[in-house]
Amino acid sequence: MDSVSSVVGLGGLPQAVPAAKQSALYHQLSGLLASDSLTPVFQPILWPHKGTVLGYEGLIRGPESGTLHQPAALFAAAHSVGLSVALEHHCVRAIVHRFVALGLSGQLFVNISPRALVCAEEQGLNIGTLLAQTGLAGERLVMELTEQADDGSWDVLQPILGRFRSRGVRFAIDDLGAGSSNLGRWLELRPEFVKIDKTFSLGIHNDLLRQQMMRSVSDIAAVAGAVVIAEGIETQEDFACVGDQGVAFLQGYFIERPSAEPDQDRIHAASVRLADRHLLVSSSGTELDLPVDETEGRAVQLLRRVPSVSSDTPNEIVLERFMAHSDLHTLPVVDEGVPVGILTRGGLVERFSQPYQREVYGRKPCRIFMDDKPQVFEMRTPLIALSRSLAEGNGMVSDFLITRHGRYLGIGSSQDLLLALTRMQLRAARHANPLTQLPGNVPIDRQIQRYLASGLSFSVCYADLDNFKPFNDVFGYQQGDEVIRLLGSVLSRHVDVQQDFLGHIGGDDFLLLFRSADWRLRCERMLADFSNELARKLADAGVSASEGYEAEDRQGQCRHYDLPTLSLGAVEVEPGDYESHHQVAQAASEAKSQAKKSRGAVLFIERRSSAV
Repeated sequence: MDSVSSVVGLGGLPQAVPAAKQSALYHQLSGLLASDSLTPVFQPILWPHKGTVLGYEGLIRGPESGTLHQPAALFAAAHSVGLSVALEHHCVRAIVHRFVALGLSGQLFVNISPRALVCAEEQGLNIGTLLAQTGLAGERLVMELTEQADDGSWDVLQPILGRFRSRGVRFAIDDLGAGSSNLGRWLELRPEFVKIDKTFSLGIHNDLLRQQMMRSVSDIAAVAGAVVIAEGIETQEDFACVGDQGVAFLQGYFIERPSAEPDQDRIHAASVRLADRHLLVSSSGTELDLPVDETEGRAVQLLRRVPSVSSDTPNEIVLERFMAHSDLHTLPVVDEGVPVGILTRGGLVERFSQPYQREVYGRKPCRIFMDDKPQVFEMRTPLIALSRSLAEGNGMVSDFLITRHGRYLGIGSSQDLLLALTRMQLRAARHANPLTQLPGNVPIDRQIQRYLASGLSFSVCYADLDNFKPFNDVFGYQQGDEVIRLLGSVLSRHVDVQQDFLGHIGGDDFLLLFRSADWRLRCERMLADFSNELARKLADAGVSASEGYEAEDRQGQCRHYDLPTLSLGAVEVEPGDYESHHQVAQAASEAKSQAKKSRGAVLFIERRSSAV
């Protein structure tokens, strides 16, 4: 009868493997290790609040064409033939070398079992030598203790952790809440990082018990001085909700899948996008369903999701929440979704520092200490209006509340507001037309592309002056610049700054993006106002609008010219009509050309689209 060995098969169940097959498997795995046929892959760990990457977890993949490609099958096979420790050591070396070769930034997280760590140096994995060979600083290496079965290695781990830590290496407990990775291990090993098993992340946005567990882990970590990383983030709802529970670092397929050559520029751009809250999800885990153009320059751009308390919450519970989170300075007080007040760390700590205050008021509801007149702004409030309102109030408050249709979403800070306003001013100055200070070509193109990406209906209108070239030649560029400034002023007066966009392409060319329902009427008023105001301006200089003027044309022939008039060429854009801002600009330019074929002030509307 053939001898057998146990190996994990489909579904994780042990299966019997003949000794001959076991020997073949042994030689197959030995060959993989000897030939460096295993591929390291890396998955980023995101710090959404800062828009940066903490580092990468290094993982391993077997040959793509074989049955050992997936790590579960690879490590199960190695365990069955006694090569699990050798495989782990090989993976650590390969991952560290590849991480350095790729020039990846931040921390490197590498999985290792306690057993493999205990016998690392005696079986050829010398971390000091590995760090010296690769040039990786010990402070950048985090070793994740992964083994779930207790084989006694945990009991002798403490002195070994000390030797590694002396080289700067730090440790993480992996998959907290799964197998033997429990709170007892945390208490014994005091790791610098704790990675929460995906069991607690998946579906957390609609599971109150999971949310409470995540908050509890965050609270314990704050006391222990550990950093919490939530694994298994696979949907935007879970992404938003986990952040609400106080977890700063996230990892999962929603952010990025493991890759052999991570695109750091793209990952960084995605990190910034998430930090800028272009992916907006409410504290209840549902999408805010806002087009990107409706977030920039508005209060929602400053949104930070902070858990609230009810007005019945005892003061001692509020104080404990502040003490557990050193970066928490404000707690909103919300009843049935509606903000009713605000509590500050400084105010509560100062009050409870006085004799007997905690004993007297600790169990009383926090409503007695809250500010019941907090600054509250709807999410679509423009940042300029928000800033003005705060300045006109009773001094500049530190934090304010942000709502959607009167229901609490999160908080914003005055510091973030000032930074956002500064960025807006710098961006506007960098891309503005120097003559009119209106947005130039770069912001115009961006705005069109945002509308297209958001699936919005809008109308684009190209504004151009007729007879401007000879006017500029006869009367001089200073008078010509005055006419362009006058045109910019007239157009600006007739756009709704809450809905519409006006940009200056250059010279006497302007572009308007309308979302106002009455945009045609606005255009008619632009045409009339520009004609009247230019006529009045030139009348003061002795030039009659009805008579025009004489000047040489480009062939040197004297001819009569009318005064400049405004032509508007418009195109109505529906979702799916165009794919890029180039196509929209081209369509508007063609509509403008049609408008200029008619004499005088004209609005021409092109009713076709690229989809026709």
